[in-house]
Amino acid sequence: MRDLNGDAMGVPMQQNIPAGDFPILLVEDNPVSRRVLEKSLAKAGYDVTAVENGQEALGAFQSRFFPIVLSDWLMPEMDGLELCKAVRKMSLPGYIFFVLLTAKDSKNDIIQGLNAGADDYLTKPVLQAELMARIRTGVRILELEKSLKTAVEKIEVLSVTDPLTECYNRRYLNEQLPQEIKRARRYRRALSLILCDIDHFKKINDTYGHAAGDLALKAIVRRLTASIRKGIDWISRMGGEEFVLVLPETEFRFALKTAERLRQKIASKPVDLADTHLFVTLSFGVTGFNADTLKKDISPDKMISKADHYLYEAKKSGRNRVLGDVF
Repeated sequence: MRDLNGDAMGVPMQQNIPAGDFPILLVEDNPVSRRVLEKSLAKAGYDVTAVENGQEALGAFQSRFFPIVLSDWLMPEMDGLELCKAVRKMSLPGYIFFVLLTAKDSKNDIIQGLNAGADDYLTKPVLQAELMARIRTGVRILELEKSLKTAVEKIEVLSVTDPLTECYNRRYLNEQLPQEIKRARRYRRALSLILCDIDHFKKINDTYGHAAGDLALKAIVRRLTASIRKGIDWISRMGGEEFVLVLPETEFRFALKTAERLRQKIASKPVDLADTHLFVTLSFGVTGFNADTLKKDISPDKMISKADHYLYEAKKSGRNRVLGDVF
């Protein structure tokens, strides 16, 4: 779900980038020119798909993404300029390096092509060496864009991740719980929330040290994560030794059963610390709403507050237990 290996997020300098990683869409209405260009690119190791005009090119994007487009300017049905404008308006998974192939070589023509969204141009007849040089330039730009996108994604993941336990953090909870409530209400689905807290955690830190406490926190989160539905349920660290489990499309009665199952699983197996095996228990407060019990005043704060109330009651009545109530 998330890459937390601590890899450096700077943009690497790529060498010998595999040509096959960047498939090319060749758009050329002249069959002889299309065949010559296709063979040249394929010989250089590029994965090439060739079509006759702009309409066919747009159709090709319906089944595959092409990060590089080489398009003739003058074509029937849809010319290269119109194709470039249409491509720039599409919602695509990445940037497209667009090269116009044209006999037009005046400055006004070049400016017109660049203003339409083209990245580069080649005048016909196309020279093999120049074609390959322009394509390599495009590949370098695309690799840079890919690296920057990856770096941004890593930063975003880290910004919503608790660095110790690697579950989500409070920011993610604040952003996503309102969306879960909104989605459940819109589609009339159930939604449940479990708040849990490690019993006597201060004693663990005082007796075994904070490093041991950190090991316990990580071990508990691993067990909780392994016991919920992957890609559906999620866990956030509220702070300290307190965690929130959000269970979409889960009725309250099933959330109670889930919390009890988690309680038993945690309590039945000791946590491995550096020098000892320590049995740890959790207390749980559970709440939620079902499809037939939706209320207008349900909010993230009210859900958390209600779960927190029952967590407090569970602590007060002896710990290592599950209490809760539906909205």
